[in-house]
Amino acid sequence: MKLAEMLGYADIEQLNRIADQYQLQCNSHSKNELIQTILSAIQRKEAVKQQLASLTIAERRFMSSLLFDSQHAFSQEELIARVQQGRFDEAPTSHAGGANANRLPSAKSNNSKSRSRKATPAEPPGPRSTIIKFKQSGWLFNGFTGASRYLFHVPTDLRDRFRDEMAASFRNQLRYIDEPDGFRDEQQLLAEDVLTLLRYIQQYEPTITAEGYMYKRNIQQVLEAMHILEEPPARGAWRFGYGKRMKDYPNRMSFIYDYGYYQKLLLEDNGRLVLSPQGEIVLSDRTLPEPTQLYRFWLRLYKGAIPNILTLANWLHTLADRWVTTASLAEQLMPYIKPFYYDCAQDVMEKRILGMMMHLGLLRIGEHHEFGQVVRMTKIGHAVVAGVYVAEQDRIELGSPV
Repeated sequence: MKLAEMLGYADIEQLNRIADQYQLQCNSHSKNELIQTILSAIQRKEAVKQQLASLTIAERRFMSSLLFDSQHAFSQEELIARVQQGRFDEAPTSHAGGANANRLPSAKSNNSKSRSRKATPAEPPGPRSTIIKFKQSGWLFNGFTGASRYLFHVPTDLRDRFRDEMAASFRNQLRYIDEPDGFRDEQQLLAEDVLTLLRYIQQYEPTITAEGYMYKRNIQQVLEAMHILEEPPARGAWRFGYGKRMKDYPNRMSFIYDYGYYQKLLLEDNGRLVLSPQGEIVLSDRTLPEPTQLYRFWLRLYKGAIPNILTLANWLHTLADRWVTTASLAEQLMPYIKPFYYDCAQDVMEKRILGMMMHLGLLRIGEHHEFGQVVRMTKIGHAVVAGVYVAEQDRIELGSPV
């Protein structure tokens, strides 16, 4: 539903709160005049820029999480969780959760609570205040009939405008180049190496340890058979959160193994790795997994460690349509990346997102003699990212608990 339609359904009290937010002068008793004045104010290009510029980084993270979401309606609990996800560089607040977190206060009660908290100005506002701010700005609306009254909606046209404006703001800070001196493109290679792993297991049925991973000699043989040679991880290194075998195998190989394990193509059976009947069929028919299957699996597998991975992939889809330097891209996107235990934001950006998107064939990584590393989405990468949506709660838990 577009902004004009949502304003038409809103009651006059909410319209007046939105008008007050923008300091508009109009007849507060005329719903038609309020709607026309609000529409005129919000739809001005400069107004959108000013509103975006006024947001804190935590508020921009929250907004960013809504811009690529195909979900049409959000519960209050979902919005609160997203606000909290975006506040990873803030101290937690005592009123961010608990019983009161399940109800938005009315404007009157919120004002009275604000007055009572003047004695402790250092305490940052809770996540409900962000939701109220977005409601009063005309960016979030409650439903208007039945059960939808308890859900929140983002006007579709306003969401598109904010996405375009944020993209333009990012682009102004990015360094684009014509062509790199050379680049890596791994399209189809990861899919082919799913069969490489299955073929090795079929041929050798390697013995596995009590913990379930292959011995070093077998790991090295698998790596040498694959298209991309990786170094095995150092034993005892802190590696978790990105899948079942992240701690035992290199990044790309662990992803391939986890895909085969989750799809039940391979089995850990009585101290050996063996193919399942389904794995035998896939191998004999040489059925390569589709790029969309691998990308969807990657999103679901990595989402526990990187909750906003879908948003970040979509920003790359939007911004890396030409060759762009990794340094300038990281400078803009790293503030939206929460560190994950042993991975700082830069590690998450370079290893878990850019590196894996290259392995998935979605991204090319090049080198420029003057500007260093550069990246660009592939044609299939644009099609895959634009065509796949994974819901917020849709994730795969294969890794060690953290």
